[in-house]
This record gives sequence, C-alpha cells and structure tokens, in this order.
Amino acid sequence: MLLRLKAWLPPWMHDWLDVIVPALQILLIVAVALVLHHLLRRLILRASDHYQFPHELLRPINAIVRVLVLGGALLLVLERLGVSASVLWTAFTSFAAVGAIAFFAAWSVLSNIFCAFLIFMVGPFRVGDHIELLDTNTEKPGPTGQVVGINLLYTTLIDASDPGQRRQLQIPNALIFQRVLRRWQPAGSATPPAPLPEKSP
Repeated sequence: MLLRLKAWLPPWMHDWLDVIVPALQILLIVAVALVLHHLLRRLILRASDHYQFPHELLRPINAIVRVLVLGGALLLVLERLGVSASVLWTAFTSFAAVGAIAFFAAWSVLSNIFCAFLIFMVGPFRVGDHIELLDTNTEKPGPTGQVVGINLLYTTLIDASDPGQRRQLQIPNALIFQRVLRRWQPAGSATPPAPLPEKSP
C-alpha cells in the first residue's frame, strides 16, 4: 500500500509517509468513534421514549456507552502508535484490579446506585408521594415527608415533622429497601380499589 501511495505522491512527501499514514488512521478512528457514540446516544434516547424509561437512567447509560466507545477507540489509537498488545493487556489487567478494589471500597455507594435503579424500575413511590419509613425493630416512627427528588444516591423528602421549617431529609436509597415503607399518594391521584367479583349462587 505504501508503494502505491509513493507512486501517487510527490517525492518530497515520501519521507513523511510513516507519519501521515498513522495520523490519517488515528483521525479515522476518532471520527468513527464520535459518529458511533452520537448514533448510540440517539438510539438510546429513542428507545427511552418508546419504552418510557425514566429519564434518570439516561445519564448513567450514556456514561457507560461513552466509556466503552471512547475506551475502545483509545486502545486502537495506542495500537496504531506502536504500543504492543502485551503492554495493553498488562495495563488493562492492572486497571481491572484497581477497579475491583475500588468496587469493594465503594460498596455502600454502589448499593445506593443499584437501589436507585430499582426505585426507577419498580416504582415503590414517586415524586410527590408522602412516605414514611417504619423501623420494625424498635417500633419508633421513622423519617416521614413528601418526596421531592430521587437521584442515584439519595431520596429527598420535605420533613413532615416540622412543616413550618421545610427542612429536607436525604435518605440513602439502600436504607429504603431495609425498612417497611408506608406510602400516601397525592390527593386526587389514588385509584379506587377494584370491586370484588360477585359470587355465583
């Protein structure tokens, strides 16, 4: 291929072919990665609108897609620059080991994120509902209030114990799945119970 390029290029560019060809390949890899990332983001957005995914899920999903696409592009660029596969494999295994250690170190944070996905998917409560967490062991009233926000780490309530102050309570999402939850829907949104089927004589 280099011989064909030398036949078409002027003589003064022959010495620069070892630089021009890898540079063009790197530019092509970056361009394909950016286009692929843009197409995947649009596909995820259309899928979320079609299947009515919670919009709070789009940010972590897009972050994972971005890391995968750009990470793959980075590996290809390093290969074009002459980095050997053994070096890349050593770097990957080292990164995986550090990631595993960080995973166990940040288990509480990751459990809150996982519980946030469960809250978004299962929907035990929504923004606007009044909830109370019951501690069945000590039989003490737990935090209660109106849900005003749900993010990947906390569920935010307006404290109902002192309505005049409008203090906010930030409850870790993992704690919600460890307690009994009492829920009141906003006025006018509760659906009446379905009537029981009549027994045939």
